[in-house]
Order: sequence, then C-alpha cells, then structure tokens
Amino acid sequence: MAKKFKKKTSSTMPFSLSRLFEKISTTKPSALAISIIILGYAIFLFGGGLFTIISSPLPSYYIEGSGFLFIYPELSQQFVSDTIIAVMLYAIGFVGLLTVYQSTKYAYKPRQAYMMLIIGIALLLLAYIFLEDAILIKTSS
Repeated sequence: MAKKFKKKTSSTMPFSLSRLFEKISTTKPSALAISIIILGYAIFLFGGGLFTIISSPLPSYYIEGSGFLFIYPELSQQFVSDTIIAVMLYAIGFVGLLTVYQSTKYAYKPRQAYMMLIIGIALLLLAYIFLEDAILIKTSS
C-alpha cells in the first residue's frame, strides 16, 4: 500500500518534495524520545492535567487576611496550582526512581552508587511526603 502511495505522489511532486516526503516517512524516532513523551503524558494525566483542561478552574484563590490558597480544600475540585504542584511532585518522584535505578549501574564505584542511591531515595521520600500532605490538606477541610 505504501509503495502505491509513493508511486502516485512521486509522479506528481517535484523531486525535492519527493525526497523530503521519503525522508519523513522512513524516519524512526528513538526509543528514548518515545519513552520521555509517554512518561511526560502519564505524569500530566496523574497530576490532573486533563481535568484542568476540561473544567478550566481558577489558578488559585485569595482569602482576605489569610493569603492565597493554592490547594483546593475539597477532593471534587482543584485549582490550576493543584495540577502544577502534583505534576512537579510526580516528576520529582520519577527522577528519584531513575536515580535509584542509575545507582545500580555503578557496582565498581561504591561511593558514587551509594550517593546516587541516597539522593534517589531522598527525592522519592520528598515527593511522597508532599503528595500525602497535599491529600491531607484536601481531605481535612
């Protein structure tokens, strides 16, 4: 099917466009690029990005005397800042997981492996604690 399409287009297109079309149709994206795009999309969905796009909530809310609210105090709604905070924390947790994984590759450099392991675990714990705190803020009100 692709050969038929190429034959039809090559006869009607100029040579430079034909070469460009062939180059684009045979290009294969790298596995790293595909993985980054898929993980970014997953983190965006986990953070509530789709809900933010569909419902178009307020960015945050100002209360006289108390200051700004960045986390909506109910589970059924969220601010845009909720989404940004959640996406950033999920990304920090994912970077922590990657760092823990990379630490296993330094078996012959135990000091570097240990440091990467500690940094990865710290990032994971940081993300977990702040995500739990955000959920507590939403449920306690």
